[in-house]
Amino acid sequence: MRAQHSTHPLPAFPVYSCAFVASDQMVVGGGGGAAKSGIKNKLRLFNVSQDRQLKLLCEHELEKGEDAPMSIAAHPESRSFVCGINSSEERLKRDENENCRVFSISDSGNALIKGATRGTLPSGALEDYQRVTVISPDGKLLAVAGERDLSLLAFPSLLPVAQSVQVPKGEIYDVTFSPTHLVLATNLNLLVYALPKPPSEDNGEKTPKKKKGKQKSKGKEKEVHSRTPSQTPELRLVDTVDIPSVPGAPAQSVVTFRAARFHPSDFSTLFTAVNTAAPRAKKSKMAKMQAYILKWRVDLSGEQNSARPMSLEGSRKAGEGGLTCLDVSPNGKFLAFGSSDYTLGILDSTTLSPLLSILKAHEFPITTVRFSPTSTLLVSGGVDNSIRIVTVPESFAGQPWTMIILVILALLVILVAFLLQK
Repeated sequence: MRAQHSTHPLPAFPVYSCAFVASDQMVVGGGGGAAKSGIKNKLRLFNVSQDRQLKLLCEHELEKGEDAPMSIAAHPESRSFVCGINSSEERLKRDENENCRVFSISDSGNALIKGATRGTLPSGALEDYQRVTVISPDGKLLAVAGERDLSLLAFPSLLPVAQSVQVPKGEIYDVTFSPTHLVLATNLNLLVYALPKPPSEDNGEKTPKKKKGKQKSKGKEKEVHSRTPSQTPELRLVDTVDIPSVPGAPAQSVVTFRAARFHPSDFSTLFTAVNTAAPRAKKSKMAKMQAYILKWRVDLSGEQNSARPMSLEGSRKAGEGGLTCLDVSPNGKFLAFGSSDYTLGILDSTTLSPLLSILKAHEFPITTVRFSPTSTLLVSGGVDNSIRIVTVPESFAGQPWTMIILVILALLVILVAFLLQK
């Protein structure tokens, strides 16, 4: 079935990130970046209809000198989101970078309200930025990362719940949560960490709320659990998974991880994207790139915080260009990816079979892909100042290959019965 899709130009607005804050609302981050290009950096809130129409509801212009929103994660239940925005260069030099920022949507829906902020990137790292922003499935934890540093925070307060982690080698590209673990994807390996227990379960200090003036307490004061810096636990590394041999990849290729996503309802399944670069031919100016989706089986049995072995279950070539972004639909049925050759694709999450491919979906490499909360729409964005909205065909939800096989079998039965009658 041919998927319906619509392109929406956004003049002078290169898109770097997006996330759905409701089934019909999406926040988009973009702009000219920290460079003095004259293109303003903004957050924009859009209404997205099921017939792929896009309507601007409001926008929030960032302060002069601040960077574009490079990553966004939303929490639709609270109509809030977190984004990575570097402060101005002057503030970076003073170690005052508020790169991690929470926003909420006003009750009227026509304004974005700034909430908590926190600096998580190392001081002096003027070129680093918050490339990863991920909220845990229960909406209580937030993982943010720059090139080599990972911070695990409480959401939406942004208080640290674990000591920050610096990877010893490689660059961080993605983070994904299960209820008990966090998988950090670097270009060289997957690092599996056990999540710390919440303060209420981990002997954290109990800090009672302070009473204002001489007001009498009405009933029992609610106790707030917090940790002092010395009590903040370390994230415990329980497994390291190196890059496996990728079936079908050219010999002597350099293979790197690019993205990782747990299945939203089956946390024993993990999807990763890898890019391969074949040795450059003598007459070629660039190495040939290919992208693959790998499906892993994650063993979550055993005692809490025990090692979690992972085994490769399947793989599928996704395209000839390097993969730039990956998403899993909330219903767990589809994988979507964008690539450096401007292709937007959808795979079946069970079989990894290709379901949809839109060639030249953008004029530059795709920077972001997101499914809507209902899994009926897919949105992609790029620095070509555009957004593409795809209607996910209904036939995808019915496992079309299964239906085709059943139809073929039925026809064969009818044919055999007809021949026997003769």
